[in-house]
Order: sequence, then C-alpha cells, then structure tokens
Amino acid sequence: MIKKILLVGAFSFSSLFSQSITLEQKIGQMLMVGFFGTTASPNSQICKDIKRYNLGGVILFDYNPVNRKKAKNISSKSQLKKLTTQLQSCSKDGKLLIAIDQEGGKVQRLKSKYGFYGNFPKASSVSKMSTKNIKNAYLKMAGELKNVGINYNLAPVVDLAINRQNHVIYKLGRSFGKDPKAVAKYAKIFMHEMGRYNVLTSLKHFPGHGSSLGDTHRGFVDVTNLWQEKELSPYKLLKKDADSIMVAHVFNKKLDAKYPASLSFKTINKLLRADIGYKGVVITDDLQMGAISKRYNLQSTLGLAINAGNDILLIGNQLNPKRVVTTKKLVDTIYSWVSKDKRRVKSINNSYKRIQNLKRKL
Repeated sequence: MIKKILLVGAFSFSSLFSQSITLEQKIGQMLMVGFFGTTASPNSQICKDIKRYNLGGVILFDYNPVNRKKAKNISSKSQLKKLTTQLQSCSKDGKLLIAIDQEGGKVQRLKSKYGFYGNFPKASSVSKMSTKNIKNAYLKMAGELKNVGINYNLAPVVDLAINRQNHVIYKLGRSFGKDPKAVAKYAKIFMHEMGRYNVLTSLKHFPGHGSSLGDTHRGFVDVTNLWQEKELSPYKLLKKDADSIMVAHVFNKKLDAKYPASLSFKTINKLLRADIGYKGVVITDDLQMGAISKRYNLQSTLGLAINAGNDILLIGNQLNPKRVVTTKKLVDTIYSWVSKDKRRVKSINNSYKRIQNLKRKL
C-alpha cells in the first residue's frame, strides 16, 4: 500500500487523470452524433455508446427522416426532459454535450406543437428590435433549453447578409445584417443570455456562408469569387467570447486551393487559430452533408477534419437514412487513422483538452 501511494505521489494529478483516459475514450469525446429514439434506457444503443466510448455529445432533432409520422428525438417537453436526463445518466462525467439548433425563425427545433414557445424571431427581425426585447427573447429561449436539459445551442449565426441570392442564410433571415459590428453586437447578446442559463453556444459558419449561392447540404459550394474578407470580422470581434466556432463546408480557393473549410488545415489551424488567435473549441458542420459525403469517404473525412484542427466532429445521422454511421465505426475508423502515424495522437490530446475546458463552463 505504501509503495502504491508513493508511486502515485510521483505523478501530478493531471497526469494521473490523463492516464486513466484511453485513446479510444479521448476519440469518443471528439464525437457528437445523432441517433433515433425518444428515450435512452440503459439498454439502448446510444446509452451503451456513451458509456463504452465516452461519447462527447449528441445532437437532437425533431424531424424524423425515416418516418415522418414518428418523432426522431423530440415529441413533448416532458419527454425531452426525460430523454436528456437519461442521456446524462449514461455519461461518465455528467457533462454530455446535448446539442440542438435553436436560432429562431425557420431554425428552431423546439416547436409550439411540442408544447414550446416556438415563435422566437429570426435574426433579421431581431436587428429591428430594442436591446431590451432582444435580451428578453433570448433569455426566454435559454430558459426553455435549460428546463429540458439541453446545454449546447449550435447558434448564433454570424454570417453576413451580403448576398441577396443566398438561399440558406439571407432568404431565411438567419443573418443579423451585413455590418460585421452589428452582427457581433447581436451575437454577443445571444451568447450572454444563453450563458445566464449555462447553455453553451457556437458561432457559425466560419469562414463565412453569407456570400454563397449554393447549399452545402446538397453538394459542393465554391465561394471563391463571392467571399469577402469582412466575413471574418465577427469572429475576430468575438474570439474571446465564443464557447465554440462551427466551420462550414464551403470551398474557397483563396484560403485553400484543395480542401473545403471544414477539412482545411490552412483555414482552421492557420487562419482561425494562428492568425485570428482563437483558442477555443472548433466544431464541424454536419460531416454527412453532400459537400463532404459526395467527395470524400469516411476515413478521409475524419482524418482530414482532425488534421485541420477540428475538435468536435458532428455526425448528425439525419440527412440520409441510408448513411447512418455507428459510433463504433466512427471510433474504430479514427483509431485506425491515428495508429498509422503516432504523431496524430497529439491532435487528439489537444482536442481533448479543449473539450474539457469547454465542459468546465457547465
């Protein structure tokens, strides 16, 4: 017993803790997955995955792409609260990231038909409201999320409204406007009000989706001739306030002539981290979107995403029922990729540390 105590004393608590987490479990922390189910009993696959792989997060949806008559994850307030409680009880640290897209306007998963308010304003309308009313609206939104156990809101959008032909941002009213300072101002209010209920947020979609014409859900989107450098301004202004930043799948030859932003070392590690100076968590947009899935296989996608500097890899299992990927396959694929070059372990460790720092805010 004395020898064991002395042995432990020779190490710092942090090194001892890191030794208790396997590489496989660190990889698990980097994954945020979507799943089918309105409950998560101990025998459910998602609960087993959270326990087995130390899964970092899940993303919830209301719409079920397999059966429209059935809810995917959300059917009522009481059901959702029970689901998130079950999910947290499966996690090792009680800090499973339970994420949702709740922007307001067209993008709000907590709808009135499920018993929620469901009428939060779109960003373009928010820009016309008084500061007091904006704060009240977003505080109410944060309260709804907190009350049903959701701790991570994949919002706000800080894309600029600079292309009137843009179908995914401008025409849906998802942007606060075309002035970077105004956009940063409203985004900061959004983040602050979410923070009052300890709901984490994510600025999106770096390095800018407001100038695009195409939809990355469907396929390849090249913004090379449309993108403007001022689209980076909100990220520069908010880099110290952001809990996390979501990276888009847009391709911009001016930033990287080979890879789309989400898979680009030049865009994330160089531009966002080194040049802009952002130190926090980076999360991908859904890696099953057409812009990625139609051009890269799973191993290439995951390897490039990690190498680029992403910390959380989002696999929504939402866009194509035929492309549902198990957590086991994701972990095994990344583990295999890492084992081919031991230097890649450093990327996993760096991401793990940033994710733990983010979770401390909870």
